Amino acid sequence: MNVKLDFESGEITITVEKTVVETVQNPHTEIARADLGEDADAFELGDIIEIDASDVLRDNPQVFGRIASQAARQVIIQKIGDSEKAKVFELFKDKQGDIVNVRVDMVENDRVFVEFNGSQVLLPRSEQVSRDKYTAGMRIYTYVKKVEDDGKGDPKVILSRKDPQLVAKLFELSTPELEDNTIEIVRIVREAGFKTKIIVASEFEEVDPAGALIGPKGIRVKAVVEELFGEKVDVINYTDNARELVAQALNPAKILDVQFDENDVAIVTVPKEDEVRAIGRSGGNVRLAEQLTGYRIRLVGVEVEIPQA
Repeated sequence: MNVKLDFESGEITITVEKTVVETVQNPHTEIARADLGEDADAFELGDIIEIDASDVLRDNPQVFGRIASQAARQVIIQKIGDSEKAKVFELFKDKQGDIVNVRVDMVENDRVFVEFNGSQVLLPRSEQVSRDKYTAGMRIYTYVKKVEDDGKGDPKVILSRKDPQLVAKLFELSTPELEDNTIEIVRIVREAGFKTKIIVASEFEEVDPAGALIGPKGIRVKAVVEELFGEKVDVINYTDNARELVAQALNPAKILDVQFDENDVAIVTVPKEDEVRAIGRSGGNVRLAEQLTGYRIRLVGVEVEIPQA
């Protein structure tokens, strides 16, 4: 059975394919040549013809019965779904690795649907940031994490709000120094909803890479933080001095000293009152610093005497 739905008129056209035979054995797939009437001479035995069954459905719906009607409905729904998937794939096939600005179309429990160029796409629960609150009508940026076609008619588009590259691409929107390669992002790590840490570098000595990313009066980093609904972003300059790199990675804590033991574990001394800040919420700050630098970090809090005035 082939079903065609005209979205403008609402007309449904249903056709069935049958093989021309002398004697019908299976009425669902065969038709007797004698039953073709005046058209019989135009066909030979074994020919496959397409018969319009639309009139039968309209005039005699009882012929089809409940099960057949449900089957036809499922076929229509499937065809519409396949058509929409193909349309979405075409929209995104050249956008993998980029970000797109979308409108939140519908929120149902943990299911968030966004609209892009007239097509609706699911933002998977696994790619949402749990602390974010999505409401219909709001505009957000999403990272196009994956666009693939398995060759079996089931193309997939996966959008993400959790991927660290979303943050990198947001900075590219407002930082021309990234676009012209004056500065580059060396490494980026993220615990979505809590904090992102970024190392930036430049081949030009006169350029302050972190300053370029942060922007005049912090305008560039503020724009990114707003898009991320308040997620903190730490930006540090690359250095080949491991002690300095670890110290910077533990921002915003004050670091007194960094030493390495025989196992290349960074022993970091911090004021006792700054130890919690260095650790971060649920250990997030020190954990991100380890991911950013590649070193294991052990914090040592010490009492610091305040000089008498």
